[in-house]
Amino acid sequence: MKLKRFLPVALCFFIAFSVTVSAKTVTKDEEINDLNEPIECVTVDAAPGTSLDIKAKSAVLMEQYTGDVLYEQNPDEKLKPASITKIMSLILIMEAIERRDFTPEEVVTASEHAASMGGSQIWLEPGEGMTVDDLLKAVVVGSANDATVALAEKIAGSEEVFVGKMNEKAKSLGMNNTTFKNCTGLDAEGHITTAYDVALMSRELLKYPLIKKYSTIWMDSIRNGESELVNTNKLVRFYEGTTGLKTGTTSGAGYCLSASAKRGNTELIAVVMGGDTSGDRFEGAKKMLDFGFANYSLFEISPERKGDELTVTVRGGTEKTVKGKISGTVRKVGKNAEKGQITDKIVLKSDIAAPVKEGDVIGVAEVYIGKEKVGEIPIRAENDVKKTGIFVTFRWILSGLFKL
Repeated sequence: MKLKRFLPVALCFFIAFSVTVSAKTVTKDEEINDLNEPIECVTVDAAPGTSLDIKAKSAVLMEQYTGDVLYEQNPDEKLKPASITKIMSLILIMEAIERRDFTPEEVVTASEHAASMGGSQIWLEPGEGMTVDDLLKAVVVGSANDATVALAEKIAGSEEVFVGKMNEKAKSLGMNNTTFKNCTGLDAEGHITTAYDVALMSRELLKYPLIKKYSTIWMDSIRNGESELVNTNKLVRFYEGTTGLKTGTTSGAGYCLSASAKRGNTELIAVVMGGDTSGDRFEGAKKMLDFGFANYSLFEISPERKGDELTVTVRGGTEKTVKGKISGTVRKVGKNAEKGQITDKIVLKSDIAAPVKEGDVIGVAEVYIGKEKVGEIPIRAENDVKKTGIFVTFRWILSGLFKL
């Protein structure tokens, strides 16, 4: 076994068994010598509107489903992102897998360019083949630059073309303060983003269930066990409900982190950029996540009504009325204290002309939190009602005459 491939194996052995050693850093842009130490941060008991005093240049807390920002600190300051750049690279990789451009089992061959990457790496050799699955482990768990470039080249033919796709995707997501110059996050002139933009792309990546297969790994291996991987995101081990997502560290960016966690049906994204120490990013993310879960929830509101309460008169139809059903759910982030203030109001059309098709909108259910209207759910016809023909109308007239 090559010495350079032995180092991460030895390091992970020491970490796993808590042996007191002088751990060596095996990467240049990710510090992993403190990963066995718990996060030193007390639980936050702060109300909305309170300053959390995050020790970083910029920070954002966002709810994943709605994109609502729950806390911010200089959210639009343009900063170097380091390896959290890889979140965008991973979005494009997830898209390619979903399109079935390739499968996780497919083998990718490393190019000279991919193998030449510095910083965090798994030391791919030119011409070495590795499955997409193992490369994804290396990217998400180990933040490997060479693995990232190998996958980028598989998708776009070259890193340069891939970076162009990254910038196109960023624009489509509304990341207006972001410019990517590479797919790895190595410091480069003009390679910048913001905490808010990182939250946007983190939210997009979390829409792909497959990512959590990798982002929740604490320790794993590749090359048939020859190379061990330890997740650079300590929250995976030390924070309840962690679902990901990505760390980043360079001399120009400082210590960065996009962390995601889910409790119940509420999933939050905490972004920290420009911390002075590794602890700053983890403590800052934990502080924001604690604050978010303590104060906010994603309410999933679907009013319940019987069909008799949702009946509308039909004009000129073979049936005189049609019943409706509420079809949908309003999802809205609210303060936990507001849960008892959720109400709804049914607003039906006074009547509707035939013909009516099943699924036609015959009204809405308005949803309120307190006095604020937070959404509407359509009320749809449960069945078809045909338009009355001339013979049916004549029969109704005769029926009425005979009753007289």
